[in-house]
Amino acid sequence: MNYCLIVDDSRVIRKISRDIVESLAFRVAEAENGELGLQSCQREMPDVILLDWNMPVMDGYSFLKNLRAMPDGQSPKVVFCTTENDVEYITRALDAGANEYIMKPFDRDIVAAKFQELGILSASHPA
Repeated sequence: MNYCLIVDDSRVIRKISRDIVESLAFRVAEAENGELGLQSCQREMPDVILLDWNMPVMDGYSFLKNLRAMPDGQSPKVVFCTTENDVEYITRALDAGANEYIMKPFDRDIVAAKFQELGILSASHPA
């Protein structure tokens, strides 16, 4: 079973994201900031990470830079999920190693489509 880590400081977003990802047959863990997200990755590297940009303690950009520097840190697919829609943010995220970028609010169809594009959800899976 694929494993997804959700890193977001909003409890509501984490719950919505968890419901969506679990409905796609993923195992899910949550972290409320980048520092806790990195600790989770040290315990078990996920297949995919849904990552918020703006968080206290450690933001998504810093998390991503640290993740990609870890042993096996290149393996997870990282999808930034944020309200930041400026091209500069998107470019910085992709340059830092993000694989995809989706805008909040998002729904199950959007997440399923991104997971399919990234090859972590088969097209035959009921989206």
